[in-house]
Amino acid sequence: MIIITGAAGFIGSCLVQKLNDEGYVDLVLVDDFTQAEKKPNWENKKYSELVERDIFFKWAEGKGNRIQFIFHIGARTDTTEFDTGLLNTLNFEYTKDIWNLCVKEGIPLVYASSAATYGMGEYGFNDDDKNMEKLKPLNPYGQSKLDFDLWALGQQEKPYFWTGLKFFNVYGPNEYHKGRMASVVFHAYNQIKATGELKLFRSHKPEYADGEQKRDFVYVKDVVDVMYYLMLKRKDNGIYNLGSGKANTFNDLARAVFRAMDLQPVIHYIDTPIDIRDKYQYFTEANMQKLISSGYTQAFMGIDDGVRDYIQHYMSGKTIY
Repeated sequence: MIIITGAAGFIGSCLVQKLNDEGYVDLVLVDDFTQAEKKPNWENKKYSELVERDIFFKWAEGKGNRIQFIFHIGARTDTTEFDTGLLNTLNFEYTKDIWNLCVKEGIPLVYASSAATYGMGEYGFNDDDKNMEKLKPLNPYGQSKLDFDLWALGQQEKPYFWTGLKFFNVYGPNEYHKGRMASVVFHAYNQIKATGELKLFRSHKPEYADGEQKRDFVYVKDVVDVMYYLMLKRKDNGIYNLGSGKANTFNDLARAVFRAMDLQPVIHYIDTPIDIRDKYQYFTEANMQKLISSGYTQAFMGIDDGVRDYIQHYMSGKTIY
């Protein structure tokens, strides 16, 4: 059996579908299944069992020899969450318990880290282990992810195969429940549909024109392809970036959304709110050489193709992948 935590969430539910598409149905989905808005993400998937997040470790007792792999994707992902106790419990301590289970039972592990660990990017976006201790996340969420990365790197006992994945700006189907934490593509589509135009933050740095701030946007189908590859490969342990490897401007993204909706772009620029202006990132781009060097050769979808697939095949009808 394969365990997927966070299986009712955005990336986790897309991973379940990827595994189903590849013929895997002995899946144990772990999450808080009381959240009704997430039910469409998992109700039509093929799986063996649903296990509530709070009882997972009790459930797993005596089953270690049956578990073939764990994808630990579940986390508190709200970047505006300032309850450090909650983040410590869900993002650090829970992940430590997953890690220790994998060590004890000889289970391979892929877990979700985050590009939020890079902060403003003042030390670049290189996933070299030696770079980790310098990083300065901008919020408690990013810090909780960095804390675990550093803890994992410092452990003497490790799962025989393990990787942490620093997700960059992931977008795609099954994020409909995420509200304000959903992707820029999600919000852009809904704003354009409602008003016929899109508002973007203007630049407050002279070296960037309005809307020319850049992010590494990566399509969720590419993300789950990488996770599936790691499950099959099971070597080259460590922490990896997982972005597209190519930064795109917000203007690029906006135009891609308008094109996917068969509309002419109408973009207006508004001031970045004062309370986030000093922490606003103007550039992120994943250095993907480490993953490529491990043998991953599949090309990542460009922004136009990814946005078109998302909007035309999923967003327009809130279709689940």
